[in-house]
Amino acid sequence: MNIQNVLTTTVKKAVFSIFNVDLPSVEFQPTRKDFEGDITVVIFPMLRFVKGNPVEIGTKIGEYLEENVDEVAKFNVVKGFLNVVIDNDFYLNFFNTIQGEDNYGYVKASSVGATMVEYSSPNTNKPLHLGHIRNNLLGYSVAEILKASGKKVYKTQIINDRGIHICKSMLAWQQFGDGETPETSGVKGDHLVGKYYVAFDKAYKKQISELIANGVEKGRAEKEAPILLEAQEMLRKWEAGDDEVVALWKKMNGWVYAGFDVTYKNLGVDFDTLYYESNTYLLGRDVVKDGLERGVFFKKEDGSVWIDLTDEGLDEKIVLRSDGTAVYMTQDIGTAIQRVTDFPDINGMVYTVGNEQDYHFKVLFLILKKLGYDWAKQLHHLSYGMVDLPSGKMKSREGTVVDADDLIENMETTAANISQELGKLDGYSEEEKCQLYRIIGLGALKYYILKVDPKKRILFNPEESVDFQGNTGPFIQYTYARIQSILRKAEGNGSDPVDTSLKLHEKEKELLKQLQLFPETIQLAAENYSPALIANYTYDLVKEFNSFYQQVSILGEADEHKKMFRVRLSKKVGEVIESAFKLLGIDVPERM
Repeated sequence: MNIQNVLTTTVKKAVFSIFNVDLPSVEFQPTRKDFEGDITVVIFPMLRFVKGNPVEIGTKIGEYLEENVDEVAKFNVVKGFLNVVIDNDFYLNFFNTIQGEDNYGYVKASSVGATMVEYSSPNTNKPLHLGHIRNNLLGYSVAEILKASGKKVYKTQIINDRGIHICKSMLAWQQFGDGETPETSGVKGDHLVGKYYVAFDKAYKKQISELIANGVEKGRAEKEAPILLEAQEMLRKWEAGDDEVVALWKKMNGWVYAGFDVTYKNLGVDFDTLYYESNTYLLGRDVVKDGLERGVFFKKEDGSVWIDLTDEGLDEKIVLRSDGTAVYMTQDIGTAIQRVTDFPDINGMVYTVGNEQDYHFKVLFLILKKLGYDWAKQLHHLSYGMVDLPSGKMKSREGTVVDADDLIENMETTAANISQELGKLDGYSEEEKCQLYRIIGLGALKYYILKVDPKKRILFNPEESVDFQGNTGPFIQYTYARIQSILRKAEGNGSDPVDTSLKLHEKEKELLKQLQLFPETIQLAAENYSPALIANYTYDLVKEFNSFYQQVSILGEADEHKKMFRVRLSKKVGEVIESAFKLLGIDVPERM
């Protein structure tokens, strides 16, 4: 039971009963620390509907609450703020209902409808990099949060496994590779293919310089460099089904997929289903032809097909070239429709793609709505900002990308160095240390990225992220480990109902209030597609627990009932930390 819901209903009844006014909404805020109270009703917004002195209005509402709501112990009014004190019984009854509840805050999945969440969606010409890490962490976490909020979820990605960029790596390997493979070189498959993407770019730039030196104008040189023309010819052969080119494409993509799988496993993300651009790039053309007949699209004189979105504040957008070939938009239209065909219970989709594609998704969603698909009303672009490092922007063509595998390894090393400096791991075996460095390092990386609102750009600092103080993953993991240590020292904590006549310490009450917010936070995070809300809720919970831990004796408490309650309360806080971090894809250590 949420006390805010109870108070909302009763405050509206009070206002109607006393002032004969239908109040549309009630505004709450936490009571300021310098006043007595657990929750504050803000009177000022009511003055638009109820005329009078805010102190008198607040007092009359407070008296009504005290008389009609069992949970309200007393109240006080300061200026336009009605501070309400909630009875101890309410919080202890709440604790008794949740203490044995597994997955407290999670809602069982509905049997009606499903949401598909797309994330990662890499090109197969290079390894995953720091930008992909933010994409994967966001997409995976949002999928988990949606599941916890009661939705059925399918996780997917579309792998961009065709096009000129793929042919560039293939051609460079043919020309410079001398038969090198991941096995012969000892290089991870995606890294090996990425090496040849960089090699292509170097050779291409060299040829451009040579052409310019021979008097060819720069723009023409860029279009006529022999290696680029060869890559374009390779793409034409691939599209024509040339056996040799297709065999090479399959071999090199296989190397990349094996490499990606290792990175995904290390990052702790997974997918329920995969789509490949090589299978989807022809989709959508028939849909466009059908839409043309229905007047959704129109044809220009050169035969190209467009949609006019000027009435929506956008412009005209091409959906089919004059030669009948598809553009990316056509493919995305077809892929969306194909997904609903494959999974008929889908009634919404979430696309995790960087904010440089904001316009593309506005157009895509509008087109699907105009084509008459009901599920198109439930499409969301999970748009996110770039991730920068102190050293600056990344460029994959030039090989200056921050590689995902290197970053994960670097995070483990950073966690190891800081842990050793702090001397926290006495008595650990080398294997236990390595496992812990991995949990701390990955936790630091994930939390640092997910605690920031997705729309904001991030400057990622590895050292700062592994700080054991402040709003970081390791700080929260350390608190969880501290709770496990308390539980190991406590001699059994049982699960019998707590005596509701127990007098609560202020710090216990604050902790219970914070626990109450967890289910609501999951729902808010799902509605806003924001793991940051879960991350920052967990930080607030941990801060509240540490304040409780410092000011209230747990294992040293002489009163057995109080001691038992405090141990159980600590246990529940630990469970909620673990549940919240699970939604962020972060592990918690039993010892630290």
